[in-house]
Amino acid sequence: MSHDWVFVLGLDCVIVSVVFAIVWAICVRVKNYGFLDVTWTLSIGLLALLDGVVGSGTLQRRSVFTAVGLLWSLRLGLFVLARVLRHHPSEDKRYRTLREQWRTPRAFLVFFELQAFIAVIFSVPFLSAAFAPTPRMSMLEFIGLALAVVGVVGEAVADRQADAFKRSQDSTRKILDVGLWRYSRHPNYFFEIIAWLGMALAALPLSLGWVSLACPILIAYFLLRVTGVPLTEKHSIETHGEAYRRYQRTTSRVIPWPRRSTRDEPLRLS
Repeated sequence: MSHDWVFVLGLDCVIVSVVFAIVWAICVRVKNYGFLDVTWTLSIGLLALLDGVVGSGTLQRRSVFTAVGLLWSLRLGLFVLARVLRHHPSEDKRYRTLREQWRTPRAFLVFFELQAFIAVIFSVPFLSAAFAPTPRMSMLEFIGLALAVVGVVGEAVADRQADAFKRSQDSTRKILDVGLWRYSRHPNYFFEIIAWLGMALAALPLSLGWVSLACPILIAYFLLRVTGVPLTEKHSIETHGEAYRRYQRTTSRVIPWPRRSTRDEPLRLS
């Protein structure tokens, strides 16, 4: 792996730092920090494309890795953008909660730049592939990328099912427990972790590939311990009360699994 990757890594850092600062200023002006989610997701696709274009590795590997990165980024990024725009100016509950803890926009700027740094970490699989000197892709690379695609497709299905549920009825009266959501309370998070596990496995045989292992670890930590499951379930309990607690008792937290009991009982508010 040539030392050119060091320059490209530095360029990646500068680009996302500037982009996230600009988006932070826009978010402050429109009073909606939800656009951070859109920026973070699309920025990884941008870095994957940039690394793939300027990389010195084989065209096949650069093309395949970049394609998978763009597939993940554009699918999720455009989905989140549509959701944010649909609810604007109402802000995502997670950020309303953070506003209670961080009173000044300056604190959010630090948070935005931290997310920019994390985005660079998540671009490492694509950077590794862009400058890998080996001419042929290994079986582990193909398996990892295939797993990543499975994760992208699975998350897309879960998101579509959730969207269809919300549009089809008054979702405040019933728990989302159809399709993949019947077997997992957070199937979208499960497949997101699967996608990044696949990308990390694909990059593992390459130089810097070991750094890519941080991707599924970080995404699992944030989704399971920080802004994902904890805040989502907190607000779900506030909205649905005992109905959601029953859903928690009968349905797997993340990994899709057959329900434990009351399989056919409708989970409605009393």
